[in-house]
Amino acid sequence: MSSSLYRLGRAMARARWKVVGAWGLLLVVLGLLAVGLGGQLSAQFEIPGTQAQEGLDELATRFPQLSGTSGQIVFTTDDGSSVDDHAAAIQEAMGKASEVPGVEAAPDPFAEVSPGTRSADDTAIIGSVQMTGQPGTFPDGSLEELDAIVSGVDDGGLEAHLGGQILQETGMPVGISEVIGVIAALVVLAVTFRAILPAVIPITTAIVGIAISMAALLALAAGVDIPSVTPTLAIMLGLAVGIDYALFIVSRHRNQLARGMDVTESIGESIATAGSAVIFAGMTVIIALVGLFITRIPFLTLMGLASAATVAIAVVLALTLLPAILALLGERLRPRAARRAMADNGGRLPDAPAEEVVRPTAATRWVRLVTRVPLLTIVVVVLGIGALALPARDMRLGLPDLGTERPDTKARQTYDLVSERFGPGYNGPLLVTADIINTTDPLGVMDALKSRISDLPGVAAIQLATPNEGADMGVVVVIPEGGQTDESTADLVRTLRADAPGWEKDLGISDMKVTGQTAVAIDITDRLSSALLPFGVFVVGLSLLLLAIVFRSIWVPIKASLGYLLSLGAAFGAVAMVFEYGWGNAALNVHVIGPVISFMPIMVMGILFGLAMDYEVFLVSRMREEYVHTGDPRGAIERGFTASAPVVVAAALIMISVFASFVPEGTFMIQPIAVALAVGIFVDAFVVRMTLVPAVLALLGHHAWTLPGWLDRRLPHMDVEGEGLVRVLEHQRWTEENDPASVRLEAMTAPLVGTAGHLAPLSATARPGSLVLVTGDQGAVDSVLGVLAGRLHPDDGIVAVHDRLVPDEAGALQARTHLVAAGSDVAARLGAIGEGSVADRTLVIERAEDLADAGQGAISRLETLLRHGATAVVGDPGIGGETFAGALRDALEVPDRLVRIDVHADAASDGAPENSHGADGAVPTREGDAS
Repeated sequence: MSSSLYRLGRAMARARWKVVGAWGLLLVVLGLLAVGLGGQLSAQFEIPGTQAQEGLDELATRFPQLSGTSGQIVFTTDDGSSVDDHAAAIQEAMGKASEVPGVEAAPDPFAEVSPGTRSADDTAIIGSVQMTGQPGTFPDGSLEELDAIVSGVDDGGLEAHLGGQILQETGMPVGISEVIGVIAALVVLAVTFRAILPAVIPITTAIVGIAISMAALLALAAGVDIPSVTPTLAIMLGLAVGIDYALFIVSRHRNQLARGMDVTESIGESIATAGSAVIFAGMTVIIALVGLFITRIPFLTLMGLASAATVAIAVVLALTLLPAILALLGERLRPRAARRAMADNGGRLPDAPAEEVVRPTAATRWVRLVTRVPLLTIVVVVLGIGALALPARDMRLGLPDLGTERPDTKARQTYDLVSERFGPGYNGPLLVTADIINTTDPLGVMDALKSRISDLPGVAAIQLATPNEGADMGVVVVIPEGGQTDESTADLVRTLRADAPGWEKDLGISDMKVTGQTAVAIDITDRLSSALLPFGVFVVGLSLLLLAIVFRSIWVPIKASLGYLLSLGAAFGAVAMVFEYGWGNAALNVHVIGPVISFMPIMVMGILFGLAMDYEVFLVSRMREEYVHTGDPRGAIERGFTASAPVVVAAALIMISVFASFVPEGTFMIQPIAVALAVGIFVDAFVVRMTLVPAVLALLGHHAWTLPGWLDRRLPHMDVEGEGLVRVLEHQRWTEENDPASVRLEAMTAPLVGTAGHLAPLSATARPGSLVLVTGDQGAVDSVLGVLAGRLHPDDGIVAVHDRLVPDEAGALQARTHLVAAGSDVAARLGAIGEGSVADRTLVIERAEDLADAGQGAISRLETLLRHGATAVVGDPGIGGETFAGALRDALEVPDRLVRIDVHADAASDGAPENSHGADGAVPTREGDAS
């Protein structure tokens, strides 16, 4: 992977203006789509397959007067008079409200058919307003008209207040939080780089990524219901990872420039090394977010997908737009001291004095401290985080209602007024629906059902009990004693559902359902709570697998996963302290004490997992690299930590700053997530990864880096440490010292095809435009052809075909190879290949007899393609290699194009043919030019 990224980085640097223009064009197009389509976000949380949602769907078709979105106009007197004294003014206001576009019904609260709810002292009455559709879909200006009607009520001592779900916000929630997060990140970056210009780059790419994500999200919202909290979550996450991913690459680039490396070469190597880790880090976050499908809740799955897409865009920008920007800025990003030294030394950086003594850095001193007595460090960390996590057991979950809005909003003020004058249950009524088509006395049945429900504990009042116009469905509006998030309300819902089967039998009704937005919120909370364990198993299991692949170790993944669980516990404990205990509420600008948003735990689990693995990879991969080179476990920990700690500290501070900035000005849905992530990142980066991890690795010693052989063979290899880049750079040096080669084999061995054994070590080269004839045993010939086509991985040695290294770039080689299978019409296949697109391509013809049967025309066509830069590889298994090689050489207009490679199986291989050559391999012979 690192070799492909190296080429990608260099390519983006060379095409810098085109890359910047392409991203700019994409942003403009998506912005126009977002504006033109006019997408709106949804304030509703739906959960198909639950009783509450099925009840709402039935109401929409059978009792439309109770579907849609409900609102309230609360009339109160401030002089102690009765609302009856102001009946005319109240009726006039409700009459005007009923004529507003989008209002389905606004009944007279004094009518006998559907009377409004009165307070106990008759100084307040609630008039209901039912609007068609969901918030964000109302006719333009309808809410403004209602607000004007309410504000215009003036009847000497009478006040009116507009409230209810119709006031829920659906716009893009962008405000001061994002600005604060960006400024904080800029300060951290400026301190890290000790310069403003490189500090601005990560901010720029992150903002571009967010702009693209939000434009795409709003365009998509025109056809898909996207929850209103989704953009805030995506912005928060996009800012954090977008800045961090760019930081890792820019930091590597600046360090390499400080050592005197060429700008374009440094960009390629930065993308190959830090870019590999960015891909892995981004992949872990994306997989965790996409894994939210486990909850089986569509809106949560959508939130996960939108956030995952934002992270994916951040990764792609870091690998494409960022190298283009680095190339545009060029030498201006080189540290000033290095620039001066190079200017004074003829453009090269002078060698550092050999006697210079390197003083221990703060990172070095810290890692030495925590690994001095590793067991003590482990005990202190585990006990400390455990104490912080204890309050998590008191954390309660629920969906927010209008009572979680800010105190200065009309929605919250009306909510508080209703709770004070009528009771909290009036802000979250329950709807009990029943199919009454089989009864002959609909009104009597509804009265009986009303009586039974009113006798249940937790019921404050029955607001309405009536059949619909067709008398086939009845609805009872139940006012619970507690609010939407109270446990007593959830208990009432469970009691109603448990008693429903008996009532259906006694009253001759059927299909009873408990629904309404309060019941929906309870169902969502219950389903999310049941999904936490399987999602946790998914996330932890994924971390074990991915880290085992990356670090080729058993203990590193186990340690990383346990550390993640510690960080998660600390994050949940902090949330409970703030939102359940109320500690620090005033300082954090949190206005509600009570249950947190029900999807907070599962969102934090997914996001924190990905970010925790970021720090694990960036820290431990450098330690593993040092261990592989030196075999010294303690020294590897110190050197790896010292090299990677500064950038991890900067990245963590940026993450914490961005997440924390969303707490004071965020909505109640976002605030718990922001608190959890800010605390979780702090604990994970500074306590778990930079304290606990070095101590555990020091305690394990050599055992930390071992992987059983059977498992090592079965796990795929993921190059996040730039090992493939070493081979690319070696091949570049070889090419500079020798003539360019389209095929380079050096001590290459590979498994035989179709039989047991291995190919004998093989070395050979061919120039571009050559026709390589591979002769020998069939299994050996097929093995070489498979390797040169990128379809078989070599066991050892160097394989480069048109500068594509196998196996690192096997996929790219396959895409640039034309394979003519045995028995194919060679003439037709060669004729279909365009001459203009064949440069640096490989033509693999599996059987020489197919080429011979095609005649001189096919050979002439093949030679034409070779003149345009292609390289052909022809397999000739059997014993006729000399004869065909001579005939082929005679048929070519330029005989020097022919290169013959004689291959055989290794005699030491099990199952090798009897006529195999020795283990030292055959010296390749070349007809024409010697190689």
